[in-house]
Amino acid sequence: MEKKFQKLVAIEPVSLVDWAKEELKEYAQEIVMYPDIPDGNEEILKRIGDADAVLVSYTSRLEREVILNAPNIKYIGMCCSLYSEESANVDIACARSKSITVTGIRDYGDRGVVEYVLYQLIRILHGYEYPLWKEKPIEITGLKVGIIGLGVSGGMIADALHFLGAEVSYYARSAKPEREAAGIHYKPLKTLLAESDVVFTCLNKNVILLHQEEFEALGNGKIMFNTSIGPAADLDALKKWISNPENIFCCDTKGALGGIAQEVLQQENVICVNASAGMTRQAYQLLSRKVLDNIKGFLALG
Repeated sequence: MEKKFQKLVAIEPVSLVDWAKEELKEYAQEIVMYPDIPDGNEEILKRIGDADAVLVSYTSRLEREVILNAPNIKYIGMCCSLYSEESANVDIACARSKSITVTGIRDYGDRGVVEYVLYQLIRILHGYEYPLWKEKPIEITGLKVGIIGLGVSGGMIADALHFLGAEVSYYARSAKPEREAAGIHYKPLKTLLAESDVVFTCLNKNVILLHQEEFEALGNGKIMFNTSIGPAADLDALKKWISNPENIFCCDTKGALGGIAQEVLQQENVICVNASAGMTRQAYQLLSRKVLDNIKGFLALG
């Protein structure tokens, strides 16, 4: 590939593995990769300088102020999940107005999330190093499970639990005929909440579906997992639900609890391993490959 960027800057750690960093050298005359997170827009602009390509992870934002004041940028590569323009940590609309291409990735850490879910759920159902949920250990077989959001990770969780014998239902923006054919059935949100023993929220970033009414439909004596990047529920309503010790809330990182994390993490019925379940060795490899493929695709079009 002959076409290259003049200067590519990763403004923060972007999780590329070693072979990817080497391959990246094929795509830019000069590469600068910063080892820490910038402190605000002024520092971000200083780091970008005269670069025509920028890489960013999920820990910083490229806001309108930055994009308008970095005159040479042609390409922004998000080395993190891009689900929608509204939830992105890059002002994609502003970038588009300046003819800057923004690419992102998705579906690189889902298998690890499924493994985390199975690990944590089995611990609770069987009382392995955790207080037994009911009077006797319970198998996944026959467990009534509700999945809210049937994207890639939600679909994989549904498949895994269905394979193990759970009665799995889902709520999504539309019915999925292929899921219905496989025995995983659609239910309206409040019906799903009321009829499920265990509920999983698998939603895009900044999508809040559960409010006080939904928690009233869910009721008590239930288990809830949030595998979304951030909170999937109104935090006051979630905090109230968690205050009942009969309810169990599980997540991999405290980001799933948003602003109430420090208030509730010490409660016995809140289980947070505080480690991103999706970021496995394999996930970093896949993230790296997808980031580089996006760069190659952009350069090939040029």
